[in-house]
Amino acid sequence: MNSMRALLGLDVPLIAVSFSDDDSERAAAAARSAGVDVAELRIDRFSRTDVGHVLAQVRAFDGLPVLATVRSAAEGGGWNGGEEARLELFREVAPLVDAVDVELSSREVVADVVAAAHAHDAVAIVSYHNFDHTPDITELDAVVRGAKEVGADIVKISTMATTAADLKVLASLLVNSGDTGMIVIAMGDIGTASRIFFPALGSRLTYTFIGHQPTSGQLDYAETSALIRKFYPAYDERKGAVDARTPR
Repeated sequence: MNSMRALLGLDVPLIAVSFSDDDSERAAAAARSAGVDVAELRIDRFSRTDVGHVLAQVRAFDGLPVLATVRSAAEGGGWNGGEEARLELFREVAPLVDAVDVELSSREVVADVVAAAHAHDAVAIVSYHNFDHTPDITELDAVVRGAKEVGADIVKISTMATTAADLKVLASLLVNSGDTGMIVIAMGDIGTASRIFFPALGSRLTYTFIGHQPTSGQLDYAETSALIRKFYPAYDERKGAVDARTPR
């Protein structure tokens, strides 16, 4: 069984930590020791993206649920190569990871990335990022529909929040999402609360960091983990039950 798929089925949030390829063996050991739920490998930030190097980094995180992300430069990532090469990387890692993340705006490859994930029982996260503002609910609803149409298991929405009204828009998106699997994040200082409290509304994953410069509004892993355990008392019990059933 895909361990991340099983964890996503719980009524508790998951904590993801993003990693590049800086000493992956050490980083993976630290993640295991800290009890990280999901290791997001930011392949777009790797020092090298040849297939052999990328697969070696993925294998270093064996034993942890792994989310592979090759974020396009158009949505804040480090990938400046061609789409054919990016698709090939997704296809190579799909058999080894628990989930992939590809942007809805990557029209040339998004359907093929989702298909590659599903061929290997990996969770397909289709994402949308807006670093300037939070669009209105009509526009965000259209993003969700578009992501579902290309086969998303989880739809990720991450936007810049500058007012309390922005948080309300994103919260309403979650509350009205029905059976759609969602990750919703408000970036910016005012959005920090979303990283702890949006899971109560159904957001499946919150992102954090260990030892590197965070994304806007992020808290570090130690603080995030402590707050999640404080506000979601079932976290350890339910996660532990799934971990026991799904060795990897």
